[in-house]
Amino acid sequence: MQKVIISDTSCLILLDKIGEINLLNSLFGQIIVTQEIADEFKKKLPEWFTIVNPINKTYQKILEASLDKGESSAIAFAIEQTDCLLIIDDYKGRKYAEQLGIKITGTLGVIINAKLSGHLKSVKPLLEKIKMTDFRLTHELEKRTLEKSGEIL
Repeated sequence: MQKVIISDTSCLILLDKIGEINLLNSLFGQIIVTQEIADEFKKKLPEWFTIVNPINKTYQKILEASLDKGESSAIAFAIEQTDCLLIIDDYKGRKYAEQLGIKITGTLGVIINAKLSGHLKSVKPLLEKIKMTDFRLTHELEKRTLEKSGEIL
């Protein structure tokens, strides 16, 4: 497992909406967010979150030309780390992070990881809750999530 786990806002919002934000703590322990992400989340973060900002703001400013402030700050902070995992859902943000050599996963990847590591019995109930939010969960993405979690063949 990576030494540093960084989360973008979308993961926090979605897991909070479905009542599963503690999955992050169960899987990873400490989670790092930037001040921009904490501000976007708009709720008090649990004590196992740490707010840390990138040292070099130049990366963040460059990324803000194409991405929102939260994603830009998360990627800029991840660039400065030697061993990190960035939890990010936005397609464009994921592509930038991948091009910069940052290891990524998304909220559904977190849920799959929770199932495979024994923190969840099934991902199906969480997917049903996600469908009741504004998160875009296509049939194909749902099917892939169930396959990767071993719930369908």
